[in-house]
Amino acid sequence: MEVIASGGISSLDDIKKLKSLEAEGLKGMIIGTALYEGRINLGEAMKICLRDIS
Repeated sequence: MEVIASGGISSLDDIKKLKSLEAEGLKGMIIGTALYEGRINLGEAMKICLRDIS
């Protein structure tokens, strides 16, 4: 099953933890509020998400 994580994602550490679930079916994350409030830098988040974990 494909999953998109939403809610409670407020740091780059959260993104790193979720990225590790990619092999389990995680297909995306919604981080709108954290971006808006400046808690997550989009460039840094993209670097994490584009990293190959295999």
